[in-house]
Amino acid sequence: MENADIEYFKELLIKMREEIQQKGENTIEDMTEDREMFADPADRASAESDRAFILRLRDRDRKLIQKIEQALQRIEEGSFGLCDDCGEDISVPRLKARPVTTLCIKCKSKQEQEEALQGN
Repeated sequence: MENADIEYFKELLIKMREEIQQKGENTIEDMTEDREMFADPADRASAESDRAFILRLRDRDRKLIQKIEQALQRIEEGSFGLCDDCGEDISVPRLKARPVTTLCIKCKSKQEQEEALQGN
């Protein structure tokens, strides 16, 4: 992979991490400021459901930040863009679609097929 591509992905990953961290900070602010009292139990249940959904999204974001950190580490080590299974290059379009990926499309497809067989 060319140096320009590596720099592109490094900047992309850093931007993704910053956006996710900002969303997390905004969620904390919103939840600490939002102390509404609902007289109607249905309204209260709906608000609690919304909060639980937002917290699940932030948990997914937390896991994505870990993957971003791992991808940035692979950039530093020089192994970014190489498939963990076969060692071949991961295509740039695949990395653009999912910059935290560690598998080429061929190995990912194979993994999904094996998981599908085990699930049946």
